[in-house]
Amino acid sequence: MKTNNPKKTTARSLALESLIALERDGRYSNLEINSALVASSLGGADRGLYTRLVYGVTERRITLDYIIGKYSRLPAKDLDPDVRCALRMGLYQLVWMDRIPEHAAVGESAGLVAKRSTGFVNAILRSFLRDGKRIDLPDRTADYMTYLSVAYSVPRDLCELLHTSVGDEIEPLLEAMNREPQIALRVNRLKLSVEEAAAKVGGTVSDIAPDIVKVLSLDDTVKAGIEEGLWFVQDEASRITAVSVGAKPGETVVDTCACPGGKSFSMAIDMNNTGKLYSFDLHKNKLSLIKSGAEKLGITMIETGCRDAREPDESLIGTADRVLCDAPCSGLGVIAKKPDIRYKDLSQVGRLPEIQYPVLCGAAAYVKDGGTLVYSTCTINRAENEEIAEKFLAEHPEFTLESMRTFYPHRDGCDGFFCAVMTKKS
Repeated sequence: MKTNNPKKTTARSLALESLIALERDGRYSNLEINSALVASSLGGADRGLYTRLVYGVTERRITLDYIIGKYSRLPAKDLDPDVRCALRMGLYQLVWMDRIPEHAAVGESAGLVAKRSTGFVNAILRSFLRDGKRIDLPDRTADYMTYLSVAYSVPRDLCELLHTSVGDEIEPLLEAMNREPQIALRVNRLKLSVEEAAAKVGGTVSDIAPDIVKVLSLDDTVKAGIEEGLWFVQDEASRITAVSVGAKPGETVVDTCACPGGKSFSMAIDMNNTGKLYSFDLHKNKLSLIKSGAEKLGITMIETGCRDAREPDESLIGTADRVLCDAPCSGLGVIAKKPDIRYKDLSQVGRLPEIQYPVLCGAAAYVKDGGTLVYSTCTINRAENEEIAEKFLAEHPEFTLESMRTFYPHRDGCDGFFCAVMTKKS
């Protein structure tokens, strides 16, 4: 890709490179952002602008391409990648970034592309400005799902899937999925109290999840506390899942799909670091995250192991007081934090229950008589949630349902997630 100023790396030029790479390689935006920032020399404000542009354009891609289609003779998909991504960046700044001067959004975006395309990018952005930055959305009464798709930048088939879950609440749900989430910190009560942590970071104590303090950003104080093991980032939904396990000091607990370890850490702290907690995961290369995280937090009771959850450790069968099965899922409840998820191939999502059910059955083998089994996901797809739990209970009469609930971002103010708590008969 040739730009007007190829030698100078700016927040916008780096964002353009990353957006092109994301489309070309299919990487997740958080991984691209992390690697690009490590390799770059961008400073504080520029790093923030770069990150906002990559996440924001990824999140609003469908809406942005719809706008481009209104002003371009060619649809966005037929434009050169650099032109398409530069237009998306320019439009995103004009619509969703009030502090960016309009002349900067237009001029900088046009300056990113090859000279032969500069005039084209400039003309489209200025035409949009002349029209008052108006977005004429599709008629909601003629085709409601297409309207939702364009208005909230969510693929039409995903809108249909989510509509089956929440019905008339679909628009509040989609709006919540495009809202910037607050950062939640799980306080390490092995080292300090929740009140002490809130005072240190100037945060607010959660009213829905115990031991959680919410902050507006990962400032230097928050980052320093993470390094000292005073707290770690854990959404309220994830914390509620860990609490639902009910782990107590001295017990034996198994976390069958543990990486990157947040729920294991949370349960270990609940157990006051006494007892035994087995943190298993299929991916051996990720287990180091649990080991290093536990060390930082001062947790010594966790034993990690590489294991397919569908094939339980025979030496531990029937020995666990409590088992958490946080199954691999579509992640539709965390779209606000991971905008790429909205573009998942739903045919792949449809195959997930075939994995989730045997994973749950494998986890159940660890539970001793009278013990607790928790099945959880970070999705709001009924086929991955209630239908799995209901099938399991029907085929395993030795377990009884204690509680089952789906949390939704627009209702509960946290990630979307599902949690079913079951007890094995004595």
